Amino acid sequence: MRVALHTTVRADRIDAYEAAHRAVPEELTAAIRAAGATSWTIWRSGTDLFHLLDCDDYARLLAALEELPVNIAWQARMAELLDVVHDYSTNGADAGLPVVWEL
Repeated sequence: MRVALHTTVRADRIDAYEAAHRAVPEELTAAIRAAGATSWTIWRSGTDLFHLLDCDDYARLLAALEELPVNIAWQARMAELLDVVHDYSTNGADAGLPVVWEL
């Protein structure tokens, strides 16, 4: 399944956000893959961040990552950089952007 998400980075933390994503911990990327993600891309327009991920089951992916120590540490780091964060709770499975049109 494809899931599109929207988060926002703090205007004064864009450089730090991009630097962090140049050094995502290998343990985290391995955990994301193990949880069923096959790809995850983030685009930035100003402070808006748009995520597109492909995974087997988004709710299951969130559940697998929510309590994982490496993800908790990463989310704490992201919380310092973002105004709107990615929701890893069970409610987060409903946070995807609705499809308006598709070719």
